[in-house]
Amino acid sequence: MTSSSSSKKQAQDPPETSEPTLKSLKTKMTKSDEKKKLKDIEISVPLVYGNIAFWLGKKASEYQSHKWSVYVRGATNEDISVVVKKVVFQLHSSFNNPTRVIEEPPFEVSESGWGEFEIAITLHFHSDVCDKPLSLYHHLKLYPEDESGPLTMKKPVVVEHYDEIVFPDPSESFLARVQNHPALTFPRLPSGYSLPAPMQVDDNGKKKRGDTKDHSLGQWFTSFSEADELLQLAAARQQVQAHIAKLRRQISLLEGQNQTIKTGSDP
Repeated sequence: MTSSSSSKKQAQDPPETSEPTLKSLKTKMTKSDEKKKLKDIEISVPLVYGNIAFWLGKKASEYQSHKWSVYVRGATNEDISVVVKKVVFQLHSSFNNPTRVIEEPPFEVSESGWGEFEIAITLHFHSDVCDKPLSLYHHLKLYPEDESGPLTMKKPVVVEHYDEIVFPDPSESFLARVQNHPALTFPRLPSGYSLPAPMQVDDNGKKKRGDTKDHSLGQWFTSFSEADELLQLAAARQQVQAHIAKLRRQISLLEGQNQTIKTGSDP
């Protein structure tokens, strides 16, 4: 069973001088340091978070019925550690060491158990990206939606959510560091503006551990290639709903004025 969705996620409140706003299905994050900020430019990071759960079949016991993994990954399985410094997963208090801090990609926790519960996932960013963490919440799902059907070991339960983190007015150093990175949606720069050459990173012979394209669970990952279209449709729907509400208010106002005129003209 596979389930996917797109949802809003609320960031912790930044300083009042740079209060973020939410665009449709996107979370805006800000950095309080105003030094060398590039105005009217946004960098977005499409990501996916969720879980995959496997039933243990004959090996299942009363308290160990499933093995599962909860994770945060790039929407196209690129390495998001260019932006994310560490991820904290808050598991149920019944687990040993329920606060799991993952400081290297892939950002995931694997466990086994029998119960479903909410997992708080907190993303911490590099210092040049954002000084506020971002909290996501995921309900661990072990059992298929059709609970009347038989459990199977052939196909896991997969529940994933798509979202985009938007960083408005990034610093010049951040922009220069991540330019052309495949995990990010890079903005079009103003005419005549050029960035310094990107920083060279020495990773000779090292596999990008945050790249989940060859992940052992990758065959079960949801493809979010249509995510941008979904975002645009949701934004358009909100605009239509706002326009409808405005027209209703205008109609109500006109009806009230007509009623007043009618009342005033009665003998």
